[in-house]
Amino acid sequence: MTKVFIDGSAGTTGLRIRERLASRTELEILSLPAELRKDTAAREEILNAADVAFLCLPDAAAVEAAELVHGNTAVIDTSTAHRTEPGWDYGFPELHGLRAKIAASRRIGNPGCHASGFISLVEPLVHEGLVSPDTALTCFSVTGYSGGGKSMIADYEAATRDPALDSPRQYALGQTHKHLREMVKISGLSVTPFFCPIVADYYSGMAVTVPLFRKDLKGSIDDVKQLYQACYHSAVVHYEAYTDGLIAGNALSGRDDMVVTVAGNEDRILLISTFDNLGKGASGAAIQNMNILLGLDETTGLTLG
Repeated sequence: MTKVFIDGSAGTTGLRIRERLASRTELEILSLPAELRKDTAAREEILNAADVAFLCLPDAAAVEAAELVHGNTAVIDTSTAHRTEPGWDYGFPELHGLRAKIAASRRIGNPGCHASGFISLVEPLVHEGLVSPDTALTCFSVTGYSGGGKSMIADYEAATRDPALDSPRQYALGQTHKHLREMVKISGLSVTPFFCPIVADYYSGMAVTVPLFRKDLKGSIDDVKQLYQACYHSAVVHYEAYTDGLIAGNALSGRDDMVVTVAGNEDRILLISTFDNLGKGASGAAIQNMNILLGLDETTGLTLG
């Protein structure tokens, strides 16, 4: 039986992973008593006793935990700490060549939520030469408040709260958001994009949009659609043709899949990715990566549309 340990199971991502693994009879979930959760020796022992360890910790704590692993434990880190580090494989198996690497990996950096949407849209275009790596791109991303973790969830769900929370709020205005590094590296860009994340008054789900002028595309809007159709046709990530209407940020709330679509016109194209920030943007992606490295059907335990 495969032994799994979740280091940081009290956080939002850790809780969701634990909930989703609870019914998996082929897995044994290891745990530490509350009084030992900060005991370094106890954590080192259990990390190395596991076949798979999920790190659901702040960046610095994730680095410390990873350094405690000296055996054959496969580590899936959901923090930002290792996503672009040498020796770690990026956990988005739908991208070119990554599924095979994940299957053989012992160190996987689980993607960031905003980054997942951006990279799903941009990486195929850069890889196939439809967009130059030095293109100056813009991305805006609307997310539910659960992406801010326990403290933000508490703020939004408080009986009395700041009226500002009734309105969508743009943040990371200094253009230093921690997801930018992986957005650039994994997409194969040489220019850092403008990134405008927005948190809104709903629990979970997100819509990530990358606008593209025709002059920046080496091809047509139909070329983009055909490329996405070729890249994304699985149960987890799939292309859907856009039909006139509204795209809701919470359209895929509670699910682990992602929908990629193309809107706009020949001159001004909109690349759009919708998914759940807690699903394909976090815990769902982590479970998918675990399934792949264990040689299981990658959709096992996932909630799909």
